[in-house]
Amino acid sequence: MAHEFQITVDAHDPIALARFWAAALHAEIQPPPHRPLEAGEDPVDAWMQFLEQAGVPPEQRGNAAAVIDPDGHGPRVFFQQVPEPKTTKNRVHLDVRAAPGLQGAQRMAALEAECDRLIALGARRLRRHDPAPPTSEGFIVMADPEGNEFCLD
Repeated sequence: MAHEFQITVDAHDPIALARFWAAALHAEIQPPPHRPLEAGEDPVDAWMQFLEQAGVPPEQRGNAAAVIDPDGHGPRVFFQQVPEPKTTKNRVHLDVRAAPGLQGAQRMAALEAECDRLIALGARRLRRHDPAPPTSEGFIVMADPEGNEFCLD
């Protein structure tokens, strides 16, 4: 059996980046351990209460956050605060599978619609690659609010 894994992203503001990626991936911010959330409760608020009760100093309470698949299928995406800014292109990036099974104009229209949704959440569009058969069905390169590149595929 393969090992489980998580994807770790260095961030200036882990909580803001986790909120973006939770919305982008239709995922959720992981709640604190052994602390079920009330209906409509903000998981970040729950974390802040949990960390305060655990005695974590206020200046350390926002230095990490994680996003999980609510159905338990995808990997956990963990955001950790680092002091340095992003300065170069990512060597690893996420491909957000926004148009599986679609081809041609229908595929690109679905990717454009998802691109618009993610821009409204704070992403930036970098460039579009139109279909180039037989090896590429087309994709859109984007950047999250902190400049981390990802593709809509």
